[in-house]
Amino acid sequence: MEYLSRALAERVDVGVRCFGAPRPSPLVDGAYQPWDALPAEREGSALRTMSVGLRMAADLAAADVLHSHTWYANLPGHLGKLMHDVPHVMTSHSLEPLRPWKAEQLGAGYALSLFCERTAIEAADAVVAVSRAMGEDVLRAYPSVDAARVHVIHNGIDAHEYRPDRGTDVLERLGIDASAPSVMFVGRITRQKGIGHLLDAAAHFDEGAQLVLCAGAPDTPEIGAEVRARVEALRASRRGVFWIEEMLPRAELVQLYTHASVFVCPSVYEPFGLINLEAMACELPVVASAVGGIPEIVVDGVTGWLVPPGDPGALAERVNALLLDPARAREMGKAGRRRVLEEFQWGVVADRTVALYRELV
Repeated sequence: MEYLSRALAERVDVGVRCFGAPRPSPLVDGAYQPWDALPAEREGSALRTMSVGLRMAADLAAADVLHSHTWYANLPGHLGKLMHDVPHVMTSHSLEPLRPWKAEQLGAGYALSLFCERTAIEAADAVVAVSRAMGEDVLRAYPSVDAARVHVIHNGIDAHEYRPDRGTDVLERLGIDASAPSVMFVGRITRQKGIGHLLDAAAHFDEGAQLVLCAGAPDTPEIGAEVRARVEALRASRRGVFWIEEMLPRAELVQLYTHASVFVCPSVYEPFGLINLEAMACELPVVASAVGGIPEIVVDGVTGWLVPPGDPGALAERVNALLLDPARAREMGKAGRRRVLEEFQWGVVADRTVALYRELV
């Protein structure tokens, strides 16, 4: 949303309503907090989210089109459509019925997230799917949705911000050896991201390779503890395992991408897979699961390798092949950045989005 709203604002008037703390962007003209009378623990988190949506829905009268992203915002988007008689566009970045592990995180609140998404998606004037695979998932999960209302518009990336940074100050601070090969992962600690499969595979990575895990925000304390135990076990068997739990500033993350040898995306569910574009923009070859929208980003054998989801053996084999052939890895990395520049710029995404708005008003 940070980048899409910026690109849209060059084409149409944009006002952003967001959840939580105020944002520095001049486009954000409303930041909403939950009703504090609701419980904050897991069972009440979905209700608190819905209370933000109610406050947001009351403040949408000036819009000609409402565009919501994720189930959090889908509910106020739908309510705003009903209250103000304007079209509602919702972008589907993922689907709640295809993420059953969310029940671990939300408990009974998972039923509420399902309700919010279903209500909005079935009534939306247009559904933006971030990949062709995502569009197919929408129609399977919600068969009452008219296929003519589903529009595929890929996400994009700012290739000026995500580009190679040859500096080494961030690596030095973290203790990562810039002269040694490394395998990198970035993602939340959740079943969806397949971090367990990565840790299984990592035991078989070339012994000279470092492993850099930028992984935090566990869905539950239990999965956080599980991953911690597995990382410690891996550290006992090999050197050079770095676990960075805090969210790094974008510029620091870019430097890590630049100096890595291979990026891994072992997700079991990934409607788009923006993280792969970040790595590719920094000329990093990708080994990723062939799920969801990832095959629309990573060109197998050209910008990296695709592997079956949930297959640590195949993941380790492809990673090691690139570690042992750095010339091929560099070639794939350069091909990845070229693909980003040709296919995934935010201006293209914004043009397609505005064209959709104009069809509806």
